[in-house]
Amino acid sequence: MKVIFLDVDGTLVNYEGKVPESAVRAVRECQKKGNRVYLTTGRSKAEIYPSLWDIGLDGMIGGNGMYIEERGEVLLDLAMKKEDVVRAVDWMHKNSLGFYLESKNGLFASENLLSKACGLFGGDTEENRQRLRAIMPDMIYGGELYRDDVAKISFYLDPDLLEEARAEFGGTLKVGSWSASGQRQEFGEFALAGMDKVNAIKALLDHLGVDRADTLAFGDAENDIQMVEFCNTGVAMGNAEEGLKAVADHVAAHIDADGLWNAFAKYGLV
Repeated sequence: MKVIFLDVDGTLVNYEGKVPESAVRAVRECQKKGNRVYLTTGRSKAEIYPSLWDIGLDGMIGGNGMYIEERGEVLLDLAMKKEDVVRAVDWMHKNSLGFYLESKNGLFASENLLSKACGLFGGDTEENRQRLRAIMPDMIYGGELYRDDVAKISFYLDPDLLEEARAEFGGTLKVGSWSASGQRQEFGEFALAGMDKVNAIKALLDHLGVDRADTLAFGDAENDIQMVEFCNTGVAMGNAEEGLKAVADHVAAHIDADGLWNAFAKYGLV
């Protein structure tokens, strides 16, 4: 049995929010051969919509290692301390940043998230707000932001503030960034220090009793480098960032050119 770890955005789901049919077929054919396939993503459980679960996945690692689920059993479910969430929320409000809190109970947006994040599409228009709502259909607006169930926080990035965030919170929270477009880093994020995809992969492998030699990882972004290097075989999508391509064992075709299916075929998974 092989265990496959799949990043979501840019790997399984393209940047228009669609899963190529060949990718769905790859996952299902891979599982028919007795292998297991897990999402391994920065997304929280609340961001894994039914259309993804309907593919038939075996489970997920979410929040960049904060959450592990294996065939319906929750193996790990960590959250930030409430006082750290309060500090982060106050800092983001002070700097007028649009943000949302990610938890297994939902996604909770600041009052200005839509207006700020419309920068993804060039500006704050009603059309662009509708595009954002379509991408995150279950986002909760007007909810409580001082919470004790937060796994991760994402904020629309002001590049000048990223280093300030690291200086302000580096002792208690991990500060990073991620891309929603595959072209640049548009979002910053707060997460628990010391947690990452590789630690979660190790925990899941221990639970399954599977050796690292039987693992493959697929990703597209520089925050996938650690898992691509850790797993026995690491694959970068053709649309991946150059830093990931440089360390991968194989560079697949673009996600929209049947990249996942062709890479699965190359390694005998389908």
